[in-house]
Formats: sequence, C-alpha cells, structure tokens
Amino acid sequence: MNDILLVITNLPDRPSAEKLARRLIEARAAACVNQLAPCTSTYRWKGNVETATEVPLLIKTTQAAYPRLEKLIREAHPYELPEIIAVQVTAGLPAYLDWVNSETIILKE
Repeated sequence: MNDILLVITNLPDRPSAEKLARRLIEARAAACVNQLAPCTSTYRWKGNVETATEVPLLIKTTQAAYPRLEKLIREAHPYELPEIIAVQVTAGLPAYLDWVNSETIILKE
C-alpha cells in the first residue's frame, strides 16, 4: 500500500518559504519540497475579503511522518492559521515513491 502524501502550504514570501523548506528537509520530515513561483491568493479572513501574494510549497512525505511534518510547519509558519492540506498520492513512478519513503524518516518522540 502506498503511503505517500503531497502536502500543500503557502508562505508570505520567498525567504520564509526557503527557510521552511530547508527545515523540513533537514529534519527528514519530507523527501522533497518544491517552491513554486509567487501567486495571488484571494480569500475571506475574519469577515473581510483579502488578497495576498504567496509562495506555494509542494511537500512530498509519508503518512507516518505527517504528524511531525505538520508540527514543524505549525511551529515555523508565520500565519495565525496556515494552510496545510495533505493529498494522498494514489499512483506514481514506483522508484520515485520508494525514494520518498527512504528519504523520510519517522522519529520516535
């Protein structure tokens, strides 16, 4: 059974995105983090319609490592309520999925 997840979050700028990406990789909570080009997000927050430029991150991890990954994101994220969405990967190149598994470790806390 495949336990790979694609986790999505957005950061307010490139430096905070790079810092979080590096932290997740160094902690081995993820195998790879893609920093995408800045985008414009429109959303409702506390009753107001807001627009902001954000840097999306695509994070590849495992189901077993997800709780630690979420904790690391929440600790480092500058937003009061960060977007953290995990999507189960249902198919992919087997060798790549094996690599994600081998590069993501589960720490006993």
